[in-house]
Amino acid sequence: MHLEWIRDTCLSCPCATEDLPFDDQVLVFRVAGKIFGLISLDEPDHMNLKADPERSVEWRATYPQIQPGYHMNKTHWNTVYFEGLPAAFIQEMIEHSYRTVMNKLPLKLRNQLMNT
Repeated sequence: MHLEWIRDTCLSCPCATEDLPFDDQVLVFRVAGKIFGLISLDEPDHMNLKADPERSVEWRATYPQIQPGYHMNKTHWNTVYFEGLPAAFIQEMIEHSYRTVMNKLPLKLRNQLMNT
């Protein structure tokens, strides 16, 4: 999976932004300041994505490339290794991560974001 494709996919989500808050090697994707994805610029073969806990269990049981989130809350975050996963599935996981974060935002803020 190419870093630019991952970046473009994350930024295609409405109101998504990117920054480098930790150092110059970890690219972070956010919506309304809340993180929905992280990827290392040094090792862009995997990334951390947020997920519904039930979905996380299902995905981890099905795909060895999906593991509990490295340095993250293992209930809510997965580390996804791209090799062997279809692009459409990776896109689905990115969009799921975005929606998971977006759905936790206050309704008023969600409405404001969707109307900008």
